[in-house]
Amino acid sequence: MRRQNLVVLGPRKVTLQEEELPEVPPGGLLLRTLATGLSAGTELTFVKGDHPGLSEHFDPELGLFVPRPEDDEPAYPVTRLGYMEVARVAESRTDAFAVGELVATPYGHATAHVSDPLREHLVRLPPDVNPLLGVYVAHVGPICANGLLHAAADAVGPTTTRLEDGVAGRRVVVVGAGLIGLFTALFAREHGAEEVVVIEEDAWRRERAEALGFECQSGDDPGLVLKTRWRHGPGAHGADVVFQCRGRTRALATALRAVRPQGTVVDLAFYTESGEALSLGREFHHNGITLVSAQIGRTPRGTAPWWDRQRLSAATIALLRSQGTAIRRHLVTDVLPLHEAPDLLVALAARRRRVVSAIFTVEP
Repeated sequence: MRRQNLVVLGPRKVTLQEEELPEVPPGGLLLRTLATGLSAGTELTFVKGDHPGLSEHFDPELGLFVPRPEDDEPAYPVTRLGYMEVARVAESRTDAFAVGELVATPYGHATAHVSDPLREHLVRLPPDVNPLLGVYVAHVGPICANGLLHAAADAVGPTTTRLEDGVAGRRVVVVGAGLIGLFTALFAREHGAEEVVVIEEDAWRRERAEALGFECQSGDDPGLVLKTRWRHGPGAHGADVVFQCRGRTRALATALRAVRPQGTVVDLAFYTESGEALSLGREFHHNGITLVSAQIGRTPRGTAPWWDRQRLSAATIALLRSQGTAIRRHLVTDVLPLHEAPDLLVALAARRRRVVSAIFTVEP
């Protein structure tokens, strides 16, 4: 069987290529894509050419970026892009999944995929969840839920079994009103935050945050505004926890400025720029702030085995059941066929278009 796969040939050069799929092995699945979502921030770094993995090699054993060996494979083409797919099981060689079932799983922008359920994250999509919104179940939703889990582990320790432990009854700031930021804000509100304020300098994104019912701050110094409002006691002003969701170092500087002394900033952003806007000798140092990077590859130390990708996906499904109508209306800004994906990615990289969340569909 053949498939079409989205490939980045080089900076601002994107195409769909025909590929031959392998046979489905014992225990495997053949998946036919219904929808695949775009993670504009991360994916565009490959299209623009500024992803650090294009110029350096990440050594997973050492956890370090190191210079690429001279005999290393070239950075381009990037043959797997994306991680937000909903597919129908077209062939099954395991009793674990039946033909016809819908699953959410991350394998990239392609019309089909041969899956190994023992090594890949697959989630059955319930019939009451819109299949378009199912693109968030396997990866993006768990990224945001994992941010709340880091806040919970920071607040009550690694034995936490509730996402609300880090936000319930607390004053929360989310920096950035992109897809990750708004999903995180929805999670925080859903899990009982006393207040959720979104800091976003772009008016177009603020409109979406406000349509979801969030207060937005966008002035020159939102940290000062919120610290003036939120007083916990002498010398204790600001947000209890801040989720930093924009990949700009000035956004991280804003997050550090908004959080209360000895508070926590949970960072979900991906950065490609230098840190010129970040002055760690200011609020970070003087207020004793905890800064933690929350990425989907790691839950907080000590929270496994209770917390895993399946439970984070289950939390995402619960959010979609509660907020799916609003998410579809205000976050999904573009739905278009997969064959239009190359043009959209190039236009986004050149800043001729903008999206909060784009979803590409594949005809059955």
